Amino acid sequence: MESLTSPPCLRLTPTVHRQLRPRSAYLSGEVHGGSEFKSNSLSFSSSASGFASPLLAVEKELRSSFVQTNAVRHVTGSLIKGEGLRFAIVVARFNEVVTKLLLEGAIETFKKYSVREEDIEVIWVPGSFEIGIVAQNLGKSGKFNAVLCIGAVIRGDTTHYDAVANSAASGVLSAGINSGVPCIFGVLTCEDMDQALNRSGGKAGNKGAETALTALEMASLFEHHLK
Repeated sequence: MESLTSPPCLRLTPTVHRQLRPRSAYLSGEVHGGSEFKSNSLSFSSSASGFASPLLAVEKELRSSFVQTNAVRHVTGSLIKGEGLRFAIVVARFNEVVTKLLLEGAIETFKKYSVREEDIEVIWVPGSFEIGIVAQNLGKSGKFNAVLCIGAVIRGDTTHYDAVANSAASGVLSAGINSGVPCIFGVLTCEDMDQALNRSGGKAGNKGAETALTALEMASLFEHHLK
């Protein structure tokens, strides 16, 4: 049987134990990838061609992965700086028994957070499908810090529900991207009327109020940090 030998470019000197260095030794520069790296178990001399380069690469990676957390800046919107911000609310008339409750929840929340009534403008549209184009125009007008989009789509016997729900969501998203103003999605997509009523002031709270809180935070974020 042919004997196994070490590659000609690498000399190995085995001993009983290997001495492990802590990671901090690499970060502090105590261990370098110079001409010779030694441990109690193996000795790798400079004749091991190219061995120093991988070690240097590891040390460099360890250094670059070290992040000083005290230098990280965290930015968020505020819910206590609502005064002076202006909001538009686009509301769908379809399923008005639900959307009126959502609108009331949104307006009451704005008042709680110091938004003046004269800084709120409500625009009614026929249905949720029409919300996106109106929201985009309002965003581009430069008059508002955020636009709330309120509607209610309830599943019926046909696939019309899926088409309207998907179009409403993509329309609101496109409105925000194209106008550069936060457009907040507050369209309920429910299986039946009971679900919708539960989410417009019933057991599950009022999603209109939640939409207003999101609008406040996003408007504050853009106004105070992202201009």
